[in-house]
Amino acid sequence: MLNFFHGSDREKARETLNTALTKTSKKKQIVRITDAHTIADLQTTLQGPGMFAEARVIVLDGIVGGENDEMRTMIFDSLQTVRDSDEVFFMLEGALDAATRKQIEKYAEKSEKFDAAKSAGGGSAFGGKENTIFALANALERGDKKALWVGYQRELVKGSAPEAIHGILFWGAKRMFMNSRSRSRASSFVARLAELPHEARRRGEEMQYALERFILSGSSGA
Repeated sequence: MLNFFHGSDREKARETLNTALTKTSKKKQIVRITDAHTIADLQTTLQGPGMFAEARVIVLDGIVGGENDEMRTMIFDSLQTVRDSDEVFFMLEGALDAATRKQIEKYAEKSEKFDAAKSAGGGSAFGGKENTIFALANALERGDKKALWVGYQRELVKGSAPEAIHGILFWGAKRMFMNSRSRSRASSFVARLAELPHEARRRGEEMQYALERFILSGSSGA
C-alpha cells in the first residue's frame, strides 16, 4: 500500500508523514531510502523483507525529485508492486510536475498535497525566518557549525527521524554544489553525506550518532 505526501511545503508534508508513520510503525522496522542510498539499497528494499525478517514500513524520501535517474526509473517501474504489497510504503516528495504527480497518484491509496502559502508580495508566508528543518541546510551552506548543531538537536527533540534530517542535509549539500562557484567544499559534503548511511551500517552505528559525528568533525568544510 502506498501513501503519497508531496508539495512545495515539504516540511508540512514531512510532519504529516511522520505523524502517520508513528501510527503505522508500532513494533515494525522503519526503512528509509533517500537518493543518498544506492540503487542496490533501493532494489533490496523493494524486493521485500524475506521470510524471517521483521515487519517493515518503508519510507521513500525524495527519490523521484532527486538526481539519480536509475533510482527514479526503478521507483516508477515498481509502483504497481508497491501498491499491491502487504507492506506499507510512504513516499515523500517536494513539488512535482503534474504528469509525474498523476502517475504516482494512480497507484497511491492516499495522496496529500501541501503547498506553501504565499505572502502578498509573492514570497513565502514564513518570511525570512529560518524556523523550519531547512534552516539546517542553510546552516550547512554557511559553515555555521553552532547553528547546525543547535538546529539538529532541536529537530531530534521535535521527533524528526535522523534519516530524514540526513536527507535534508544531503539535499542542502547538492543545492550548495549547484549554486557555488567554488565547488570543492560542496563536493566534499555531497560525498561525505552520500557515504554516511553505508559507513554507519559498517560501524554498526545508529544514524543519529553518525550525523553527530559529521557535524562535530568538520561540517564547516575543508
